[in-house]
Amino acid sequence: MKELSKRTAGFTDSVIRRMTRISLKYGAVNLSQGFPDFDPPSMITERLKSIAPHGPHQYALTWGAQNFREALAKKQKHFSGMEVDPDKNIVVTAGSTEAMMAAMMSVCDPGDKVVIFSPFYENYGADTILSGAEPVYVTLIPPEYSFDPDVLEAAVKMDGVKALILCNPSNPSGKVFTQEELQIIADLAIKYDIYVITDEVYEHIVYKPFRHTYMATLKGMADRTIMCSSLSKTYSITGWRLGYVIANEDITDRVKKVHDFLTVGAAAPLMEAAVEGLLFPDEYYAELLETYTQKKDLFCSGLDDIGLSYTKPQGAYYVMVDISRFGFDNDLEFCEKLAEKVGVGAVPGSSFFKEPENRYIRFHFAKKEDTLKEALERLSNIDRMKK
Repeated sequence: MKELSKRTAGFTDSVIRRMTRISLKYGAVNLSQGFPDFDPPSMITERLKSIAPHGPHQYALTWGAQNFREALAKKQKHFSGMEVDPDKNIVVTAGSTEAMMAAMMSVCDPGDKVVIFSPFYENYGADTILSGAEPVYVTLIPPEYSFDPDVLEAAVKMDGVKALILCNPSNPSGKVFTQEELQIIADLAIKYDIYVITDEVYEHIVYKPFRHTYMATLKGMADRTIMCSSLSKTYSITGWRLGYVIANEDITDRVKKVHDFLTVGAAAPLMEAAVEGLLFPDEYYAELLETYTQKKDLFCSGLDDIGLSYTKPQGAYYVMVDISRFGFDNDLEFCEKLAEKVGVGAVPGSSFFKEPENRYIRFHFAKKEDTLKEALERLSNIDRMKK
């Protein structure tokens, strides 16, 4: 038998999804994989129920149903101020995972390089490799997760760099990039003529006093920013797999072709139901933020009571916790034992860092209040983890 793909030979299974399986094995409260244990807004699910008897059940237009793209364009303009043409600037995808993959394959050629901040969501490195490109990592320095502009410029100006991936608000660190930091990135992108591919799925989960700034709104960045996002986190429908790419027409024309060959199109009945969410008033997003602010405060206060050290999240719904005091050299081993002995699932931080880093684990708090209280009750026994 001939050898399988060299490109994928070094891939492992997703550590995040592996920790979900380990949590299930031990009956642990799963604070590893970032999905809610509460229902989506009832208006969306009721709309889905009404669609079931009569559809649409067949293929939608490849790059997304017309009414979905029109509603998304209206929402995007409302929150970002950007003019978004639903026919020219939007491609609807099977989740933001496919949005990122389609964007990467539209931009990169074999031999190109892509700059990625570390820690990073584990898909970014794999997406780069699958695109035939080489990842170049720039450290976000914990616990503040700031970056050195000189180090970033040294990476960006390397021969062959085609793009930079920016997750803002950041998974896993919960960092919200400041206006000044984004301007540094934008200036370098323009200076060295690279694309910025953004992952902005947590755009509506940004805690006061922090604010989300859309990279594409910065001067000179509209034509070189490729925004990838989804409805998963904003409307608690992670299983619906509705994502999208927003970019200029030249880019989306290419993304449409790549997307067509990757998945053909997003699910027609789910797009139809999700239009309800895209049309929600501002009050929905204010309530969403208030809900997650309460969850953050509850969970972080509990970590304080237990005596765990962590970086306070500025956005998204993740907390990076320092486990140095427990004496483990391997954070994966720590997380496996945490699920078994304490009954709480977490993700080892090493799965997010390119650097040899074993000091951190990631929890998420997109759970019901009772679930978070149960997790904190179990974590109150975490001292049994000391070696």
